[in-house]
Formats: sequence, structure tokens, C-alpha cells
Amino acid sequence: MAETIIDMKGIRKSFYIGEPNELEILHGVDLNVKKGEFVSIVGASGSGKSTLMNIIGVLDRATAGTYTLDGEVIEDAEERELSEIRNRKIGFVFQTFNLIPRTNALLNVELPMMYAGVSKRVREARAKDLLDLVEMGDRAKHLPNELSGGQKQRVSIARAMANDPAILLADEPTGALDSKTGRLVMDIFHRLHKEQGKTIVLITHNGELAAETDRIFTMSDGHLTEGGAVR
Repeated sequence: MAETIIDMKGIRKSFYIGEPNELEILHGVDLNVKKGEFVSIVGASGSGKSTLMNIIGVLDRATAGTYTLDGEVIEDAEERELSEIRNRKIGFVFQTFNLIPRTNALLNVELPMMYAGVSKRVREARAKDLLDLVEMGDRAKHLPNELSGGQKQRVSIARAMANDPAILLADEPTGALDSKTGRLVMDIFHRLHKEQGKTIVLITHNGELAAETDRIFTMSDGHLTEGGAVR
């Protein structure tokens, strides 16, 4: 039986704590994802899915509840440890690509490995391999402004894979792309899932994309429910 990689129990998130306008966004969320699963979290704007994504990605802390990520107890970790966990265990793919403008594709992919202390020779070789994996090897020396949206997203997927993370967290990864280019990007995720056994959490409002994943979770008014297996 596959081991659990994301284990959340009773996750609550409030803002303006202790003030008259205190606002609870997440109301006791439970989420369990096994190693090697490809799951999606769907929900309308304002449903709480971005807040949940920030907690899954260790970009923010829950107000209450427990979260264990690949064996690490997140609520007990100090800020420095959280930064290390993010860099080692999570590969982020954002709708807006978040590539560094004056840095070519190869160096953008190398960046997480630089923070992890990987030697120049090793990180350069791995960055080249990852760009080849997403069919961007011939664009290694191009700057982001010389790439199309789909090419930028492929570079950002390669960068997300740099430190061989425990999970890939993709936030609306096709949201800024046309449908044909979005299809190419989704095909890369499927390949990483099938060929490399990557655990992928896809955050999306697109039900058709969600239907391609192993399990769908639906976020509504700060509550998370499982929609069941779809294949």
C-alpha cells in the first residue's frame, strides 16, 4: 500500500485573529494524498482553494490542525526549516510562470539547486536533462521574453523538478495558455506522473482538467469534499 505523502487533519485558517472582523477561510479541512497520486482540487474563486494551496505549499501556516508532508510535521517547524522543506520537497508551477526575466532558461532551472548547495557541474547537467525532458533543450540559452507562454510554462515545470521534490504543486498551470498549449502542458504532467511516479496536486477551476486526475477534491466555502475516483 502506498505511503501517505500529504496528511492534513482539521486544517483551519483565520485572518485578523482576535479582532471583531476575524475571518475563518478554511473550516477544518482533511486531505490525504498517497505517494504517486495525481489529484486535483477544484473550486470557484473565493472558495478557499488558494489559501489551502498556500498551506499545502508551506507558504503559509494553518491557524489550527495538523499537517505532515512526506514525514515532516509542518506545524512544529521553525521558519528556517520551512524554507528548507519548501526548497527540497515542493516543486511549484504557477499560472504566471514566475521566471526571472534577465536569466536564461537553463539558469532559471538551476536556481533551486543553487539554493540547495548543488555544485555548478551537477546542477548544470541536471538542468539540461530537465529541459530536454520538457522538450525545451534547444531553448536553454533563451531569456523568458524570447519564449512563448507555453515554453515559459515548460521551463517552469523543469525548474519545479530541479530538486526532485516529493510533490509538484501546480496552481492553475494552464490558466494563462490557449487550449492547445494547455494540452501540451497537461501531457507533460501526465508523463511525469506515469514515467517518474511524481505526486502531483493540481489546483484548478477547470472541471475537464480535473477529470484527468486520479481523484478530485472540491473546495466550497472553506470546506473540502472528495468527489471520488474518476477513472
